[in-house]
Amino acid sequence: MQKLALFRLHLIVFLWGFTAILGKLITANAQILVFYRMLFAAIFLFIFIRVFKKESIKVSKKLFLQLAAIGFFMALHWLCFFYSIKVSNVSIALSCLSLSTLFAAILEPIVFKRKVDVSEVVMGIVIVACILLIFKTEFQYKEGIFFGILCAVFGTIFSVFNGKLFGKTSPGNIIFYEIFSGWLILAVFYLLSGQIFSMNEINYRDLSLIWLLASVFTAFPMLESVKLMKYISPFTLILTVNLEPVYGIILAFFIFGESEHMSPVFYVASLVMILAIVANALIKTRKQKTIN
Repeated sequence: MQKLALFRLHLIVFLWGFTAILGKLITANAQILVFYRMLFAAIFLFIFIRVFKKESIKVSKKLFLQLAAIGFFMALHWLCFFYSIKVSNVSIALSCLSLSTLFAAILEPIVFKRKVDVSEVVMGIVIVACILLIFKTEFQYKEGIFFGILCAVFGTIFSVFNGKLFGKTSPGNIIFYEIFSGWLILAVFYLLSGQIFSMNEINYRDLSLIWLLASVFTAFPMLESVKLMKYISPFTLILTVNLEPVYGIILAFFIFGESEHMSPVFYVASLVMILAIVANALIKTRKQKTIN
């Protein structure tokens, strides 16, 4: 079961890696993209839960508020992610996601009340050093790097707290209420700020791509990620998600060509980050075998 869970995890990480490609192909701005992505994903999940699985979506008021809070951070995570792509490129936005590992190493012990793992912190420091090196050599993308880092912060928050809420309701309900609440919060904000009318500034091509993004590359992998919490820890999830940049950067290199070509330092720093993640995974595996 553990091996099957890891295979499923790598599949959804590959799908997540392709979201960055779609984000660049979609010409609409980040605000419009995330607004419709969350709306379509919520609709898809509602139909899946109520029509196909015929399950109840009832949750307590307390749980709904908790899920809504996580949905808020999910919305911020996606806004920062796609904005980073728009102002820089896919490679920059994805490489910054590696910082999730450091943030998880700090946040997860606090939330789950366990000791801080020194190897996680060391690996996080290595990744920070690599990001600083990328920032120095790719300074023209400083805005994209900044929002990429914010994306990693918000992504870590909702991933860790998802693990905390696992088992309180079905995985489908968790993801549905998080995505729906995130969309609702955005809708209210856009309504109060007067930006709601700009949400119709989108063409049919973008709507089609966002529908694909919301169903195959959002709803399905999000459902799977919550289900996998039964077999893997939030840190393992975030650790594997760090392979998302690998899939995405390689795909972007071949699909978009020149606009995704980075300096040699960028690729060296990215390789070091990946090796650090792999090394940490090996250390954790040996520790678990020793304990068992």
